[in-house]
Amino acid sequence: MATTTHNQPDTARTAAGGLTTFAAVLLFIAGVLDLLRGIMAIAEDDVYVSTPNYIFQFDLTGWGWIQLALGVVAVLVSLGLFARATWARILGVAIAGLLIIANFLSIPYYPFWSLTLIALYAFVIWALCVVQREP
Repeated sequence: MATTTHNQPDTARTAAGGLTTFAAVLLFIAGVLDLLRGIMAIAEDDVYVSTPNYIFQFDLTGWGWIQLALGVVAVLVSLGLFARATWARILGVAIAGLLIIANFLSIPYYPFWSLTLIALYAFVIWALCVVQREP
């Protein structure tokens, strides 16, 4: 009696790769959006709302440079995630956490995009934390 073996792909590894790619795509898109937001703030665009009594008040140009720098780092980390680098997963969670805080602080200035990006970065953290580390 002949035995046959089926070479089925490891579903855990396939799922891990899918979630990492999902996180990389979301981090890339959200990083580009933050980068563009930073450029808008540096250019002192009229898109931003002026909130005179907000406790976390920043200069619009300074805030733009913060957003621009965090957006660039997010895009670079997303490129590392596409390469499945372990350092990129660790930095991905860290930069997504920092960007959640930054977007929380900017809710009064640009509420719709801030809340949208907070949700995107929360999904990034979830996707990167759920994946088991490869042996």
